[in-house]
Amino acid sequence: MSRQPSKLMLCLLAILSPIIGQAQTCDPATIASTTPTSQFTDNGDGTVTDNKTGLMWKRCSEGQTWNNNTCTGIAAGYTWQNALKRAQVVNNGAGFAGKKDWRVPNIKELRSIVERQCKAPAINLTAFPNTLSPTLFWSSSPTVLYGDNDTKTAWVIYSDDGHGRWINKTNRALVRLVRGGL
Repeated sequence: MSRQPSKLMLCLLAILSPIIGQAQTCDPATIASTTPTSQFTDNGDGTVTDNKTGLMWKRCSEGQTWNNNTCTGIAAGYTWQNALKRAQVVNNGAGFAGKKDWRVPNIKELRSIVERQCKAPAINLTAFPNTLSPTLFWSSSPTVLYGDNDTKTAWVIYSDDGHGRWINKTNRALVRLVRGGL
């Protein structure tokens, strides 16, 4: 008997987490903000620009919609390959915010938006509203273990605590697209 949670249970948890009242907690008294709201410029089109890195981020996870105020809808889960393809679909279609060079961020870029002062989720919710927690977000970075490129796994960020992990590329995780480069 497996002790691993079923895919159905994980999906239900992702859907119900915001409903059952899990709230972000932050500790500004003892931990300095790593991504203060002042670090981001709201571009007024569903994107923010990180003034520290120069990266432009979609405010919503893929599957959600920007309604000029917040992210609505349910974020979609993708395998790693489908996450990379999702960026191509966005770019080959209408693009987003007038741009057609969106991509899945590498692990360094994804770590750059982690808010270490907060958890559940470990992200600035002013810049990235309605970010689900707990869940995983894909990076475009494959895992390099023992000096070899592991073709089966890639890096993710766990939204609850902001720590990096690696998972099998056939698992599902959420996607937040970026443009520009570090």
